[in-house]
Amino acid sequence: MLRDALLYDAAGRPIKQHHKVLSEDWDEIRAWSNEVYMPYHVAPTGKAAKPNSTMHSAQIGRIIVTRFGYGIPVDIKDWSQDAGNAVVLTTIGGNARHRIDGAQAADTGIGESFVVDCSRTDYHVDFDPDHLQLNLTIPHRVLEEICRDWFGFVPDDALWQCKTLIGGKNSSWLALMDYMARCIAEAPDRLARDRTGRHLEQTICIHLLNEWAARAGFDLENPRNGLAPRHVRLAEEFMRDHAANTPSMVEVAQAAGTSLRSLTLAFKQFRGYPPSQFLREQRLQGVRKALTATEGAGTVSQIANDWGFIHLGEFARLYKDRFGELPSRTLRG
Repeated sequence: MLRDALLYDAAGRPIKQHHKVLSEDWDEIRAWSNEVYMPYHVAPTGKAAKPNSTMHSAQIGRIIVTRFGYGIPVDIKDWSQDAGNAVVLTTIGGNARHRIDGAQAADTGIGESFVVDCSRTDYHVDFDPDHLQLNLTIPHRVLEEICRDWFGFVPDDALWQCKTLIGGKNSSWLALMDYMARCIAEAPDRLARDRTGRHLEQTICIHLLNEWAARAGFDLENPRNGLAPRHVRLAEEFMRDHAANTPSMVEVAQAAGTSLRSLTLAFKQFRGYPPSQFLREQRLQGVRKALTATEGAGTVSQIANDWGFIHLGEFARLYKDRFGELPSRTLRG
């Protein structure tokens, strides 16, 4: 069923699309993918430079479902964090290689899925010439909303920055994707706006969050993960916004309207680590984003200094421990 997902309705008729479904034009394909996914950089990796793309889409509540392939081998990276989306890629033809960190990668064959939150971490994937994907694009805010409603809290980046395989052949996740495709076949246009679509959206997201958390070693049912007090969330917001300025923990506590002792105890209770660790993660993520976007306009030392890392040897060690490669390699692309 998944091989024909989004192609035919329950009566065997082609599902009407409001756009071209086949294209050999890079600009046309880019405009479509920017709309349904987010902006990213794509380049052919084989001898054939001209794509032969297939493009189908449907909507379930706030989730965009796509059946997509370039028709040639491609390398895709630099997915826009500002778009605010997570993607779940299920391979229904060919193979894909998803980069995790440094030299570590995960391959997906037919029936296997991979999840990454592009709003919280970088993403790099290679597709072979026979690749075909059934993908979900889910706004990060939707995932946060469902976490808050069902689990009583919003997970931190320990979950959102985990790039991982989920599901697989004979899994309940793959069965859910098959069920989703059958629902689209029965009501191609209705699921975008009616209650059935919102119910299916919620089912998909809850199942995804449970699978994702299990792979990330994150316990969604842990009582410690109850909704953190307001001063913890204020401190996190302040540190995200001012990470490059390397505020002291006293400044962070003052911005959150509490004492340093109370803030530290709250972080350990509700996050499992001190606030200084959260700030360091934001700074390292800021450096990584700058290194991948600099295109030769800066050096490792300049970018590290911009984010408050003065001792370059210590910075390089922290960076490699976190991302599995030296910052100089990230800069080289």
